Amino acid sequence: MDNLLLLGAAMLATGCIAGVMAGLFGIGGGIVIVPVLELTLGFMGVDPAIRMHIAVATSLATIIPTSISSAREHHRRQAVDMSIVKRWSVFVLLGALAGAWIAAQVHSRVLALIFATLALTIALKMILFSESRNLTDDVPRGPLVALIPTSIGCLSSMMGIGGGTFSVMILSLFNQPIHRAVGTAALLGLVISLPGTIGFIVTGWNDVRVPPGSLGYVSMIGFALIAPATVLTAPIGAKIAHSFSEKKLSIFFGAFLVIAAARLFYGVFI
Repeated sequence: MDNLLLLGAAMLATGCIAGVMAGLFGIGGGIVIVPVLELTLGFMGVDPAIRMHIAVATSLATIIPTSISSAREHHRRQAVDMSIVKRWSVFVLLGALAGAWIAAQVHSRVLALIFATLALTIALKMILFSESRNLTDDVPRGPLVALIPTSIGCLSSMMGIGGGTFSVMILSLFNQPIHRAVGTAALLGLVISLPGTIGFIVTGWNDVRVPPGSLGYVSMIGFALIAPATVLTAPIGAKIAHSFSEKKLSIFFGAFLVIAAARLFYGVFI
């Protein structure tokens, strides 16, 4: 009983932290949720071969309500670029489905190294050169541009994150104001998390190794504890975000990326 109470407290705390980060930075909170879930599943004796599958899938499931809550708050403040969402949604969705399907076939160390390197590079840009010239004056158009949202959806789905980490970085390089980039990323998180969750449910449907209370690779117990906390706290993060200047928010997001990159580098090399 004590272990269950401790587990419940840990999941609720994780949800609160993830929710604030979702609203503050436009991310889905997966960078917090995934490692905590993986560690918790280890204590529960879940097969190591599927721990990350369950952690990633459950994280994506919790991002669905979080993204809705965060995006609504940002949209209320007119900080969501619907034209970008409309142009990118189909490609993000296809990428998310592909990411869920190939997740088990991609070496996690290689993926973590790529993500950490990209995150650290953009973090340094946002911290040291937040007011410098961007790659373009606006979000580019054309057939090849579809590779960007497709990659965002694919990598985010594979890693169990809502895509905000990638979306905010990319949109900021395309000369989008940081508040608008964060708000747009929050809505794109829904486009990633919904199909990604469905993909993990389907691929894990017949896996006998999943713990009780699971729907495919999605732990419904983890979802039930984390999701409400993220929904309640995401608007708090969004309100905090709009209390900062663009320069300060860029620096804060850059600092967050440095921490995330350091954690991933540690996992790869240690």
